[in-house]
Amino acid sequence: MTNQTRLLPWSTLEGNPCVLVGPGTGFMSRMADNIESVQLGMAGDLLGHAADTITDPKATPEELRFVAARLTESLREVHRIAESRGDRLSSFDQPDVDDGDDEGDEGPQLPAEAGG
Repeated sequence: MTNQTRLLPWSTLEGNPCVLVGPGTGFMSRMADNIESVQLGMAGDLLGHAADTITDPKATPEELRFVAARLTESLREVHRIAESRGDRLSSFDQPDVDDGDDEGDEGPQLPAEAGG
């Protein structure tokens, strides 16, 4: 199993990013997955609330600023999740080195034209 680097969905007390290095199958990875899931769900809920507030002609400037602040926080979290997932996906894009030895290769092989 190879180690991956993962940007976690939280920061240090000083605001620095937290990074996890490991196979991506342990307790901390599952905790990060759960937190990301909650953050994404809350972002979806916030979008609905923001849409209601923005279209409310009685919304006060304070309410609009509050919604804008929450949207900013949520966007920051969602951006961090996207960065983390993009970084992990790019680790799969590394070309395999063909050593000419097909012995021991596992898994199904697709014809070249299957890739489109």
